[in-house]
Amino acid sequence: MRAVRVCGCSRAPNPTAHAGEAVKAEPCHLRVWLGSRVPRTLAEMRGSFPGRATSTEEQLVSPSGSANKQARSSAQEKLSDLRGQQARRERRQRLTIWTAAITAVVVVAGVVAATVIVDLRNTPTLDAVATYTPESGHTEDPVTYEQTPPAGGEHAPAWLNCGTYEAPVTNENAVHSMEHGAVWVTYRPDLPAAQVETLRQSVPDTYMVLSPFDGLPAPVVASAWGKQLTLEGADDPRLTEFIREFRQSPQAPEPGAACTGGIDGGQGS
Repeated sequence: MRAVRVCGCSRAPNPTAHAGEAVKAEPCHLRVWLGSRVPRTLAEMRGSFPGRATSTEEQLVSPSGSANKQARSSAQEKLSDLRGQQARRERRQRLTIWTAAITAVVVVAGVVAATVIVDLRNTPTLDAVATYTPESGHTEDPVTYEQTPPAGGEHAPAWLNCGTYEAPVTNENAVHSMEHGAVWVTYRPDLPAAQVETLRQSVPDTYMVLSPFDGLPAPVVASAWGKQLTLEGADDPRLTEFIREFRQSPQAPEPGAACTGGIDGGQGS
């Protein structure tokens, strides 16, 4: 007789079994085989009992619920760690970009500040400019001026046409041009020709009078209405600053009035 193990219940006898052969139910964790070879693999066991897989087989074939949870938890932890690493890399990149930008701004600001400081140091000062408060008015009579050359005051009704003159001009006419905003640059008659040419090249074309003048206190003198500056020569850098500051400036009584259409000529014309 052969004993057949069934998990938890009795199975109907095999129709082909010999008379007297019985089926005996035994616990699920025990199999007893009598009269035949014991199965060695799960496949053989499934062949013998196709309708039911043991709990051991189920554990071997597929992960248990707790194993699945552990796997998912481990994957989530790895994903969270990767995201954290990515976020830290992005923060470092942003910090690097901002640091570089701020550094560039600081460098540019430093260069600009240094340039401004150098420009200010190299800009000629006009501290030596003398300031006067002349009275204005027309007169046909010769005028004795307090400054040499004049820096404003009463003047002739006709203004001197702005331009460059090789001979001295009439004071009263030149002063009228200064009333209109012109700058009058005078130089000693014995100033070297090269310096005279430098003056001609350096002065503007409009609202400027350039002429020699006898008895100057310095080689070159720049005058505007109520302003005057003595210069060491034609290459004195303060000349350009004086012209920029006082040509057509508000201190003149009539800035912008005509500087052409007047008279040309030297003294006595």
